Amino acid sequence: MVSKEQLTQALKLHFGFDKFKGEQEEIMHSLMSGRDTFVLMPTGGGKSLCYQLPSLLMEGTAIVISPLIALMKNQVDAMRNYSEDDGIAHFLNSSLNRAAIEKVKADVRSGCTKLLYVAPESLTKEENIEFLKTVKISFYAVDEAHCISEWGHDFRPEYRRIRPIINEISVRPVIALTATATPKVQHDIQKNLGMQDATVFKSSFNRKNLYYEVRQKTANIDRDIIKYIKNHPGSSGIIYCLSRKKVEELAELLVLNDIKALPYHAGMDSVTRSDNQDAFLLENVDIIVATIAFGMGIDKPDVRFVIHYDMPKSLEGYYQETGRAGRDGGEGKCITFYAAKDLQKMEKFMQGKPVAEQEIGKQLLVETACYAESSLCRRRTLLHYFGEKYEEENCGNCDNCRNPKKQVEAKEELCAALEVISTLKEKFKAEHIVDVLTGRATNDVKSYHHDELESFGTMQGSDAKMLNTIIRQGIIAGYIDREIENYGLLKITPKGKKFLAKPTSFKIVEDEVFNDDEEDAGIKSGATCAVDPELYSILKDLRKKIAKRHNLPPYVIFQDPSLEAMATTYPISIEELGNITGVGQSKARRYGDEFVSVIKRHVEDNEIERPEDLRVRSVAKKSMVKVSIIQAIDRKIALDELANSKGFEFDELLDEVEAIVYAGTKIDITYFMNEIMEDDRMEDILDYFKESESDDLEDAIKELGCDYTDEEIRLARIKFISDNGN
Repeated sequence: MVSKEQLTQALKLHFGFDKFKGEQEEIMHSLMSGRDTFVLMPTGGGKSLCYQLPSLLMEGTAIVISPLIALMKNQVDAMRNYSEDDGIAHFLNSSLNRAAIEKVKADVRSGCTKLLYVAPESLTKEENIEFLKTVKISFYAVDEAHCISEWGHDFRPEYRRIRPIINEISVRPVIALTATATPKVQHDIQKNLGMQDATVFKSSFNRKNLYYEVRQKTANIDRDIIKYIKNHPGSSGIIYCLSRKKVEELAELLVLNDIKALPYHAGMDSVTRSDNQDAFLLENVDIIVATIAFGMGIDKPDVRFVIHYDMPKSLEGYYQETGRAGRDGGEGKCITFYAAKDLQKMEKFMQGKPVAEQEIGKQLLVETACYAESSLCRRRTLLHYFGEKYEEENCGNCDNCRNPKKQVEAKEELCAALEVISTLKEKFKAEHIVDVLTGRATNDVKSYHHDELESFGTMQGSDAKMLNTIIRQGIIAGYIDREIENYGLLKITPKGKKFLAKPTSFKIVEDEVFNDDEEDAGIKSGATCAVDPELYSILKDLRKKIAKRHNLPPYVIFQDPSLEAMATTYPISIEELGNITGVGQSKARRYGDEFVSVIKRHVEDNEIERPEDLRVRSVAKKSMVKVSIIQAIDRKIALDELANSKGFEFDELLDEVEAIVYAGTKIDITYFMNEIMEDDRMEDILDYFKESESDDLEDAIKELGCDYTDEEIRLARIKFISDNGN
């Protein structure tokens, strides 16, 4: 057995470090003494070293099972840098040709290879199993072990076969490592790898140097990101997007705005992907725009910010991706743009999957939404999710703690919620509990006869969102437990039972309200969101005057968010006005002269310095998409067929068409509406918009009733705006 002194000397000799980090030394001793070892350590904690150094000191070759080819290449390159012999580390995966595979096998047989990285798919191939049976194996390392669990954020079915294959090759100690695992995922990993008796090392998930912030996602998101990057020149950053299409578009937009950026996603060929990763690691570019395919095990210590263009599907994914910032202990900013609509789209995409998988996915999305909308300390919420208690009331390094909101007393509401959970035998989710409390007789509530309970409607008149907030914060405070792996059912904890018996003060902070309409609009409605409320008020009066002249509702001229943007960026020419969200050049030419004149006079009278630095160059390809949509509509191509040909969901196509008509371009979709709607239905909706002071979709749905679909109302709104405003 290697002594402590020998291990420290080996650390200095092979890796140049003087001392171990955290529990690294204890983990290595556990593995080298032949024990199965489970390591739960945050990104940047030094997991890789826990198996790399033992592999150099133990007899035989360590087999490292790793999920990504890019990750293997990165780690093999790193190991070769520490050794004079390139044969010290190899990977075996589908990227190698026959000659390269034979070279790897020869080095392993000769005994010079101490680390062999294998993809789980490669491990299952019969020829590789037969080869590994002939190799003296020191131990197995299962990296990114959360991939073994359906409750992990990156489930890989191939990981489930690892234990049987290990048993077939030769049984040796196993070390499983992950940066993100809830107690449920940890249990899954140990059970599936047959290592329930493993020695467990669990480091704190608290990364004190990381700043967490969630921002409302608006139509100005691209401008906000460009502004942020330009305010941090030379800093390395990662921007995560959910779709490959958005990765490509955003990377192109950044380059157009003189930012050194490259895309990275699984749809790119492996050479380009590898080159782009290397360019980022070698600092030839500052920004990598990527899907979740990028970053596992990427050891770049000085990533100063991680931006999420879209909220991830799970808090495990979010935590791991944000954890790539500040691995050197320096500043790391984690900025996330959130819109509830994004999570609703993700839930739609789950349809068609097995029911159990859908339920798991929905519960993970619920937790993500809870985190994004919470006004509690972000750090405390995150750590609670991973089963760790954070006692500090204010971490001082998240948006909620830096801008704390006023607390309100909620003792009575928490008692009412606990009583309903108890009455319903702890067998229902938060949504159902809130329906019973507020007296909302949904089909579910009626089917269980819960509308006949004495407690039904005890909090009638209370805001459902507020009651959800109370339940969420009751969970964080330890009064309620949400069993994520059991469909999110709510249970009362012993602490909650004590509270019910003898209630004490329970203060909460009201959660953030994220309005999805604001995402389309661009910025929150109201003069308070304009930099210049006085100008905003002047522009509203002008719009009203012009609307009256044309006998139109004011929103047909320009929407509120467009006026707010004008009162923020002060466009003083028709060209500048045409760049405002929701305006466009044709609408600017039609209605813009008076607006530009008023803004110009206001700027001169008040000696205002205009924020020209906020002007963002746009990608021509984006307008080409819009041009192709206009041309297709001119040719009377059915909109559902058009959506398919563009690779859009139908509602995504409607987003594009709405942007076209709101920007002032006249199009005629009557041909399509005639196919799918009766004339009288179309006229009913058009009549509503003629009389309405607002084009708000929710208002229209409430007024028109559930007989009309969202799509019908949106199509009629498009026709109305185009016919009357353009």
